[in-house]
Amino acid sequence: MKRTIDEFEIDDDPARVDRAAAWAWLSTQAYWGRWRHREHLERQFDAAWRVVGLYRGDRLLGSARAVSDGVSFAYLADVWVDESVRGHGLGVALVEHMLAGGPGMRWVLHTKDAEGLYQRFGFRPADATVWETDADPERLLAGR
Repeated sequence: MKRTIDEFEIDDDPARVDRAAAWAWLSTQAYWGRWRHREHLERQFDAAWRVVGLYRGDRLLGSARAVSDGVSFAYLADVWVDESVRGHGLGVALVEHMLAGGPGMRWVLHTKDAEGLYQRFGFRPADATVWETDADPERLLAGR
């Protein structure tokens, strides 16, 4: 499914995503993903339930990825828009396009700097039913 906004296009064809461009941004600009290696990102894209890209022509200027069971739960991850095109509502359009692929699902995400964007779509801080672990396997195993 594609959507056009002025000279930009949002497309959910995972084969179209320029993974090198996504890696270039996520590995240098994303506070949440700098720990990853390129092969991690490749595996994440390969295993994603849905990937949405933001393009001007053939140039990838943003993307979002989701992991899901396809029925009731989805995790929104790695949402980014290049600084050169921010301020035009493209992040909103990218998230909206992603969420439209999973109506009726319970969506979750982690963020510390884009709360206003996600609140537009009904995201709010988790309630007392949500539990999580951190990503440190040594810490997780130490609790056994």
